[in-house]
Amino acid sequence: MTRVSALPGMRDYYPEQMRVRRWVEDRWRDTALRFGFEEYDAPVIEPLELYTRKSGEEIVGQLYAFEDRGGRQVALRPEMTPSLARMVAARSQGLPKPIKWFSIPRLFRYERPQRGRFREFWQLNLDIIGVEGVEADAEIMAAGVEVLRSCGLGQEDFVVRYSDRRLLEAVMDALLVPIERRPAAYAGLDKLVRAGAEAASAEVRKAGVPADTATRLVRAVGRRDLDGLREELAGGEVDLTPHAERLEQLSRHLDAYGVGGFCEFDAAVVRGLAYYTGIVFEMYDRAGELRALCGGGRFDDLVRAAGGEDLPAVGFGLGEAVLVELLEARGRLPSAEPRCDAWVIPVSADDRADAIRAAARLRAVGLRVDLSLREQSVGKALKRAGQSGARVAVVIGSSEREAGVVTVRDLASGQEERADIESLAGRLLQRPVERGRA
Repeated sequence: MTRVSALPGMRDYYPEQMRVRRWVEDRWRDTALRFGFEEYDAPVIEPLELYTRKSGEEIVGQLYAFEDRGGRQVALRPEMTPSLARMVAARSQGLPKPIKWFSIPRLFRYERPQRGRFREFWQLNLDIIGVEGVEADAEIMAAGVEVLRSCGLGQEDFVVRYSDRRLLEAVMDALLVPIERRPAAYAGLDKLVRAGAEAASAEVRKAGVPADTATRLVRAVGRRDLDGLREELAGGEVDLTPHAERLEQLSRHLDAYGVGGFCEFDAAVVRGLAYYTGIVFEMYDRAGELRALCGGGRFDDLVRAAGGEDLPAVGFGLGEAVLVELLEARGRLPSAEPRCDAWVIPVSADDRADAIRAAARLRAVGLRVDLSLREQSVGKALKRAGQSGARVAVVIGSSEREAGVVTVRDLASGQEERADIESLAGRLLQRPVERGRA
């Protein structure tokens, strides 16, 4: 019979991979909670309209979209922000502001699988809703930096590049780019860093922007700094001062958070999605070998578009796949060895009930405990206990039962002693499993 394989772009997580993923997610969750965010979730299947309303009918080709048994057009969620906007819109009047929520969703996109990009993936979403100023932008960017730092990455490993869509709107105003052409033009400019000026210009021209205007736009953004933008737009009636002041204020806040050294302005960061309205940013590995680690920015109109209040919002999504690649490349991944506190071994079938009671007692106080379920020699059971990463083996035979104790073997040193189950539980609780391991 032919073996059934996982679908293209989908990943199996065997226990060793799952330990790494949980290690990453624990650091995501811990950082979000330390920054005062609350966790939420939403359905993995949403109405297709939630995505077409925001991104147009062309988005359908990138989705797992289908008609359900009730005749509804639905899709597996490709991102979390529309679900967030829908949820907030439903209760926006009664939610205290600002809203600081995070989620670790499972997402799906029907795209060509490639390095660092899969059709099924997990990511961290952090969002702040209800704050108009750069204070929220700085908070969300600082949280993103801290997420990566909590995984053991430093300033030499990654960089946050940021820009402002309002600044880029001013550039497009100066170059007379029609408003209706701008969403597609942004998608073209988004290719500038990855594909180069020629490819970006071609995409901008496809958006219906005249060739000479497309060339000037790409050249201006390609300078990547404020002085370069001013030089390329010299002689035009455009004032970049308000945008420069906003960016300088953001920079001061980032310095106050202690993350300024991770962050730099880059006009070529435009984020292709049409719903961004202000500060936008992306995180990259310093070596430039991988896809973006993270992308985000301000989406002030999305909650209103979902039927709620007119609320400003900013947030980001950070994927697990590229982050794990970077951690592996830098040697920062934790040990993927299994770990538990104790492995309980009955010597014979007559000892199994006492072994079960011992395991249950240790588990009841919060310890991680496995139990030999197969009838086998103590030697084989001890070997399996060592493979499990357990700290101690707890052996129970007739002599232990008669004495009301257990034999405890330290699996690292091989030393043995006898102890009662209560004192063993107390000792194991005082010496917890190493938290640096997956």
